[in-house]
Amino acid sequence: MTKYCKDLGRSGEQLAAQHLAASGYTILETNFTTRFAEIDIIAAIADCLVFVEVKTRTSAKKGLPKEAVTPAKQKKIILAARQYIKARALDGQKRIRFDVMEIFSENDACRINHIPHAFFSG
Repeated sequence: MTKYCKDLGRSGEQLAAQHLAASGYTILETNFTTRFAEIDIIAAIADCLVFVEVKTRTSAKKGLPKEAVTPAKQKKIILAARQYIKARALDGQKRIRFDVMEIFSENDACRINHIPHAFFSG
């Protein structure tokens, strides 16, 4: 991954976290890393623990950002989420939700598409 791609991804994650916070979410953690995957944002709202995958693109040439969250990627995120829940002793305390946030960064403008319940743990 190039430095440009990493920087673009990190700036997208920062925008997503700011958007969530402004929408009433509490940001618990960013870039939580396990041997399975990295979870971009872990947030809470009401009685719900939300695991957020952020995808940032400058164009739709390679498809929509949400399309990059494949079933294989979802499985890895779910495993990492389970590890987070176990490590924090949160099992059964909150509802769990998996969201995707698409960040479109084009011509010095950004558009955010928040997709709640983008996928389920099965």
